[in-house]
Amino acid sequence: MKTAMRTTDFLDRAVDLYDDVTGIVAHDGTEYTYAAVNDRVNQLAHALEENGVGQGDRVALLAPNSHYFIETLYATNKLGAVFVPLNYRLTSGEYEYILDDCEAGTLVADFDYAEKIEPIRESIPAETFVGYRADRIEGDWIDYENFLEGRSTDEPDRPDIGEDDDASINYTSGTTGDPKGVVRTHRTEHWHALVLNQHMEIRDDDVYLWTLPMFHCNGWGHTYAITGTGGTHVCQRTFDAEGVFDRVRKYDVSFMCGAPTVLNSLIQYHEEHSVETTGDRDVRIATAGSAPATATIETVEDEFDWRIIHIYGLTETAPIITTSNSPRRLAQRGRELKVKQGAETLCTDVRVVDEDGEDVPRDGETIGEIVVRGNQVMDRYLNKPDATERAFSERLEGYFHTGDLATIDEDGMVAIQDRKKDIIISGGENISSIELEDVLYDHSDVQKAAVIPVPSEQWGETPKALIVPGGDAEPTEGEIVDFVTDHLAGYKKPTSVEIVEELPETATGKVQKYELREQYWDDAERRVGQQ
Repeated sequence: MKTAMRTTDFLDRAVDLYDDVTGIVAHDGTEYTYAAVNDRVNQLAHALEENGVGQGDRVALLAPNSHYFIETLYATNKLGAVFVPLNYRLTSGEYEYILDDCEAGTLVADFDYAEKIEPIRESIPAETFVGYRADRIEGDWIDYENFLEGRSTDEPDRPDIGEDDDASINYTSGTTGDPKGVVRTHRTEHWHALVLNQHMEIRDDDVYLWTLPMFHCNGWGHTYAITGTGGTHVCQRTFDAEGVFDRVRKYDVSFMCGAPTVLNSLIQYHEEHSVETTGDRDVRIATAGSAPATATIETVEDEFDWRIIHIYGLTETAPIITTSNSPRRLAQRGRELKVKQGAETLCTDVRVVDEDGEDVPRDGETIGEIVVRGNQVMDRYLNKPDATERAFSERLEGYFHTGDLATIDEDGMVAIQDRKKDIIISGGENISSIELEDVLYDHSDVQKAAVIPVPSEQWGETPKALIVPGGDAEPTEGEIVDFVTDHLAGYKKPTSVEIVEELPETATGKVQKYELREQYWDDAERRVGQQ
C-alpha cells in the first residue's frame, strides 16, 4: 500500500501519541505540550488562511531558534503553502533578492531582525507583515500573538497535498553568485527525517537542545524528526556557551548539534569556568560543516563525556548523506574515524567520481568529486533550470554533484580534501570567496583580489583578502573591511587583508589559489574538511 509522505505527518503523530508530553520549551522557559503546540499551529494556520495564504503560496520567516519558528513551519505546511526560512545573519539587500525570487506574500519576523526588512519593505512582494513582539519593532507590523488570539484551535481544512508538492525553499549562501533557492518537497523532507532518526538514534525520551540554527535546512531536519518521534525541543534563541551548559543541566538534555566552532567555544568556556557538562543522562552531539580536529573530539568526549557523531551534507541534500556513527568501524579503527565525513546513510547512494564520472579507487588517496542520489536530495533550484540541469548531470547523469572533492577508503568512508567552488566554511557558515572578490573589485583602489581561507582557532577558518592595489592610493585594511561590511553580511567580511605586488596566475589569467593557501596552511594541523 502506498501513502503520500507529508511533513504534516510528524506533528500529527506527536499529537496522537504524545499530546500530554512537553513538546517545546521556549527560550524564556515557557513549556508547551504537543497538544498546546498543535492548538497554536492551528490558530496560526487559520490566521494565515484568513489573510489570503493558500496552497502553493510562500510564507517567509526571519527568526532565531524559537517556539514560533516551529509553529510557523507546521502552520504553513498544513495549508499546503511553502515555508521559506531566512538566515538571520544576512543584509537587507540579500533579503530583498531572496524574497523577490521566491515571491513570498507573507513575512513573519522576530523583533531582533525585523529592522532589516523595513528598508526594503516597499520593494518586495510581501503584503502581510507579522512581527513577534511587534511592540519592539519600528514600523507597521501585526503582532504575532494578536494574530493568533481568538482564532479557532480546530484543524484547518487541509488541501489535497501531494508528496511531490513543494514544502520548503532553503536558500544557499550564494557561493557562485546569487543565492539559490533549494526546493524541497514533502517527500524529500519526510524521507530525510526518517534517515535522521536512524543515524542520530532519536527516541521519544530525547531532549533536544537547539544550538543549531533552525533556518539551516529547517534545522537539519530536526524540526520534523524530534517532533514526530515525540522528543522535546528546548529552544535557545542563538548560541552562547553559558546558556548551553545551563540548559543541558536544567532540562537534562540528551542530544544537540553544533559545528566545530561551537564545540571549540564550549571547550573554551569550560576551561574558564569548570561547569558541569551533563544532567543525569548521556549526551550526544552531531557535528558538521567541517571536520572537527582530533584534539576537539578528545576534549568533548573525554572531559565533557559527550559522544560526537560526525555527519556531512549540503542544503541540497537535506543535508545528511554520510555519517561516521558506526560502532563497528569505530571498534576496528578507533577515534580517528570521527574526523572523516563518514559512509553513506541508509538508502543513500554516495560515490566519489573522477572527471569522466567513473568511481575513483577506494584507496583513501585518489581524489574525486562527491556525487549523491537519494530520496532526501532536493527537487530543483527555484527559477534556475540550467543550474539544476548542471547539478544533476555534470560528471554523472542522475546524481547531485556536491562540488566537494574527497577520497573514499575501502570501508566506504569519505574524507573531504578540498572544495571545488572555493567555499570558505567559517564557524559552520558557507562564505563564497567569489562573492567576496566581486565586492572587492568594486573598490576603486583594488586592481586584483583573491580571497582564501586561513586558519582560525575560533572559527576553523576565516576569509583573508590578498589585494594588488590600483587607482590613486593603497587601501588600508580597515578601509577594505569597512567597504565589504557595507555590502555583505558581517560574518562574510575578511578577517585580514594583505597588500601584495602580484598574484600567482595561470596562462589564462586565473589566480592559482592553491599556491596562496599553501603559504598559510603549511604549519596548520589540517585544513577545514580534511582528515
